[in-house]
Amino acid sequence: MNKFVEQAVAASKNAHVPYSGFHVGAVVAAEDGRSWQGCNVENAAYGSSVCAEVNALTTAVTDGHRGPSTIYVACADADQLEEATPCGNCRQVMNELGVTEVVLTIDGTETKTFTLGELLPESFVLPEPSSS
Repeated sequence: MNKFVEQAVAASKNAHVPYSGFHVGAVVAAEDGRSWQGCNVENAAYGSSVCAEVNALTTAVTDGHRGPSTIYVACADADQLEEATPCGNCRQVMNELGVTEVVLTIDGTETKTFTLGELLPESFVLPEPSSS
């Protein structure tokens, strides 16, 4: 099993999910081999909840990572890999922070890989500010 898949599965076990019971772990893997983990953390004030993908990505940014990366997502409670695809908010954050590939797994035995373009076609991009 790929080490990043293993790390994502392990991170999913740390998820704090008292409301959904849906354990998700994620690992951002940079091209230089560094990686950052995250898990979903739910809160009674739902807007304060954090998805595993965003948790891992913001941890990578905090550590100074910018640029191309692959994100590995493990969704321990999904019945099928299609159920483990990231939400729209996570896809947009991935787009802004340079994720090029998304690898999904449930328990590490099977994976499915997508380009971010497949998951977020016609992505939203703000225009560059004009200089007046």
